[in-house]
Amino acid sequence: MPIDITRTRAAYPALAEGFAHFDGAGGTQTPQSVIDAVADAMRLAVGNRSTASVPGRRSLELVTQARAAVADLLGAVPDGVVLGSSATTLTNTLARTLGAGWRPGDEVVVSRLDHDANVRPWVQAAEAAGATVRWAEFDPASGELPAAQFADLVGDRTRLVAVTAGSNATGTMPDVAAIAATAHAAGALVCVDGVHSVPHGPTDLAASGADFLVTSAYKWSGPHLAAMVADPARWAELRPAKLIPSSDAVPDRFEAGTPSFPLLAGMAAAVDHLAGLDPAATGDRRSRIRAGLTAAQAYEESVFARLRDGLADLPTVTVQPAGARRCPTVSFRLAGWTPAGLATALGAAGLCLSSGDYYAYEYFQALGLRDSGGAVRASVYHYNTVDEVDRLLAELDRLAARREQPVG
Repeated sequence: MPIDITRTRAAYPALAEGFAHFDGAGGTQTPQSVIDAVADAMRLAVGNRSTASVPGRRSLELVTQARAAVADLLGAVPDGVVLGSSATTLTNTLARTLGAGWRPGDEVVVSRLDHDANVRPWVQAAEAAGATVRWAEFDPASGELPAAQFADLVGDRTRLVAVTAGSNATGTMPDVAAIAATAHAAGALVCVDGVHSVPHGPTDLAASGADFLVTSAYKWSGPHLAAMVADPARWAELRPAKLIPSSDAVPDRFEAGTPSFPLLAGMAAAVDHLAGLDPAATGDRRSRIRAGLTAAQAYEESVFARLRDGLADLPTVTVQPAGARRCPTVSFRLAGWTPAGLATALGAAGLCLSSGDYYAYEYFQALGLRDSGGAVRASVYHYNTVDEVDRLLAELDRLAARREQPVG
């Protein structure tokens, strides 16, 4: 059933402050259920993982519950869920682990559309191994990342292809399954950055073709934690650098140090929040998640259409092109304003947007926009409203009538 926006917004106490949050691509607000889960986990006695005591068993259960929740979210299995502090940290761990087996002449394919967290770890691992980096280019006119080019980029020495499932700069969603099929035909592995795509619709690890898929909970109403999923057999093939006494089991051996048990409680609660977005949904949690995110996707697209069309009607706004399939995210510039100055002016009006390159370094560098400040980004999430969009458009129209005032 359709999203009940009044019910949905009521779940987020921060929205009562009155700010319009168009910065979900950088991090969403937190539902009360997630806040309560974190607080409850901190209120009760929790020890380090152990079967010897109730507090120790509680921490074991929190880890188990978080793995199960993420597995349901992504169509994975709990034993294939590696938990960590951020997508960058997890990707770095994977890159160093895989890169230790690369040799001169091996090749890695990365994309200029990606967040740097799915670029630099692979570039650095390739450099350390003497491997070659090959670049997939986006089309600046259409915003697409053409899948066909990977047939020329991937060969018998390709060890890994890294690609985003959703650009955090423009929202473009490449044909990841087609790219993965090309990579697999050559015997290469595929690492997919799902950080921006996972919050905006159902995700299925197998259907994506990804060997490794990473996501960040704070982009889908959770705390600042991340997870990377793969087939447990794939993890079993890899030997990361680790402390000698730490667990050698899969997936534990990829998780350095003691996790934040309260935040893991919040991660599981955030998945349950997504599973409850469609109150009419039935079945197991995986089914309810898919129903909830499908309803959220339809709602977000309707709100985003208002934003997209409204920006197109403002002659002083220049919008960065995006692909035919996209997350509800747009980057733009306003004539007479630097991106940072515009974001600050909008912030003064209670409108929260990001500016800069948002770590989409290669994208803005390729366009020659990074040195002049990048762009301003607006991202729609399932708690945004058409009224908020109209408020943003009206403020942009007002600011277009005057140029940015110099500082000092």
